[in-house]
Amino acid sequence: MQSTITKNSPIRVLVIDDSSLAQKVLTKELSKDTRIQVVGTASDAFEASDIIPKLRPDVLTLDVNMPRLGGVEFLQQLMPQYPIPTIMVSSFTQRNGQITLDALSAGAVDFVTKPKGNDPEEFKQRMNELRSKICVASKAQVGKRITLKPSSASNLNTTKSEKKNTANKLIAIGASTGGTTAITTVLKAIPAASPAIAIVQHMPANFTTMFAERLNNQCQIEVKEAANGDRLTASRALVAPGGKHMEVCKDSRGYWVKVSAGPPVSGHCPSVDVMMNSVAKVAGRQAVGAMLTGMGSDGAEGMLAMRKAGARCIAQDEKTSVVFGMPREAYRRGGAEKLVPIDKIASGLWSLL
Repeated sequence: MQSTITKNSPIRVLVIDDSSLAQKVLTKELSKDTRIQVVGTASDAFEASDIIPKLRPDVLTLDVNMPRLGGVEFLQQLMPQYPIPTIMVSSFTQRNGQITLDALSAGAVDFVTKPKGNDPEEFKQRMNELRSKICVASKAQVGKRITLKPSSASNLNTTKSEKKNTANKLIAIGASTGGTTAITTVLKAIPAASPAIAIVQHMPANFTTMFAERLNNQCQIEVKEAANGDRLTASRALVAPGGKHMEVCKDSRGYWVKVSAGPPVSGHCPSVDVMMNSVAKVAGRQAVGAMLTGMGSDGAEGMLAMRKAGARCIAQDEKTSVVFGMPREAYRRGGAEKLVPIDKIASGLWSLL
């Protein structure tokens, strides 16, 4: 389905939620933004499937818990025929969190958590977030996602990789929209004999915990949500926790991380800029970096600082990025040396170590 968005036309949104009240609230709140036009609502996946060809929406909002056919199954059936950018909307529970991660893997662009209770300020914040993410999603290239075959994860020659001297080496990775799938692709291709890896993915608290646990179960290396004071050691990746900044530090024993609350930097907390600037200071030419898919410019200055300190850096190319903003800015400002398809990022990083 080709996008119907032109320069001056609003973003056509279809709201899918089994609650009629939620449909009314979302329609009212989204319509406050002149960039957005709610063209219809649907109560379940079957109704949505019937009206999508007629309404030709540019973006879907999709409730995680759907009757008759779950949101993940719906996306798996929808995306091959109609690759429409989709924002998941869900209240946070452990189960819903896992379903949300499954939905991101199935092709959803991003997600927003429903506000808890009747807090007007939190409600306002969540609606602003949803409107903003719909605008980002409208530019996403979901039809260009690359689904790797299982064998693609073995592209790295682990025999040669294990012979590399990775002592004191460090890999820094930043990502945002579309990043959960991109990071999974990269880490699953990293062999067990890996240097330490520091990761910032723009994601709320709680979700980063589940994301790290999921990666840990899928990868050859250990993956953990970072806690203040954690050591960054070989064969271990630390994911910055949602709502906190992560800085890489170094002492006589090696690398460790400082995790702390703080105001957003470059619009985000955790911030890729914060992490990469710290890597530039303590690792210098011992570091390599990768900027993956994401909206905006967070990390561009931090990656440039890494390059100036002697690090080698690459960024994901436009063709395989869901949103090319962060990789483009990292490359444009001189932080990233070249643009690389997502399935070549892991081997690209290894070649620079």
